[in-house]
Amino acid sequence: MDRPEVTLANYDAVYDFYRDHQQPRLLARAAYAMLAARYRPHVHYRAGARDALRAVIDDGAPLVIVANHLTHSDQYTLAATAWRSPLRTLIGRTRVLAKDELFRERGQRREVDMMGGIPVFRAKNHGVRAVADAGRRMMDIAALRLSRGDAVAIFPEGTCNTGDPIRIQAVGSGVGHIVRRAAALGTRPALVTIGIAYGPDNDPGRPASVFITIPVPELTGTPREITHRVADELQCAVDGAVARY
Repeated sequence: MDRPEVTLANYDAVYDFYRDHQQPRLLARAAYAMLAARYRPHVHYRAGARDALRAVIDDGAPLVIVANHLTHSDQYTLAATAWRSPLRTLIGRTRVLAKDELFRERGQRREVDMMGGIPVFRAKNHGVRAVADAGRRMMDIAALRLSRGDAVAIFPEGTCNTGDPIRIQAVGSGVGHIVRRAAALGTRPALVTIGIAYGPDNDPGRPASVFITIPVPELTGTPREITHRVADELQCAVDGAVARY
């Protein structure tokens, strides 16, 4: 299937494409390894989290991976973290929700596609009403990919935190709706929460401190309840990253 133009007016064709798009796994692994060598995050774990993460991966549970959003380098830090952690085995089978403007330029789009990107049309760029239908379709596609065994990575704050980097911003409810839609397809994804800190100056030119919490094996409840749980877990992960910088 040809790559459709990523525009809001074309969202049906866009999500038809990303419903089945597969990454070139060997290229993705090479790219993640290169980013790990360049960004060199210091990866820390809550006690028992590394073994627990290996266990949920070995059990075949699809993962919802969430991280806080501080700078435009976060996606690279997250990829480097995946290479340096048990998440390495999921490279090539992880979809990353990414803002639609990253898909506009042809060369950059091929790189984002190779890294597993799925476009998100954000209300801050297009308006709440304009993106409503596209947002629902995006959540359906993310849930479907989880039901097929893929991991889905999300920066649920939706925009860079330019205020207080040690306190997370409001977490969008999309993550709760994705998990509930995955459950409706018979899938119970596990939550993996990753905190990122670049030090007191929030300088992404320095290696990040990254903290991974113990996975939550099943997320249950309403979308609102799930979103609150994600926010609580994410703040704990950020606290851990900040403390270990």
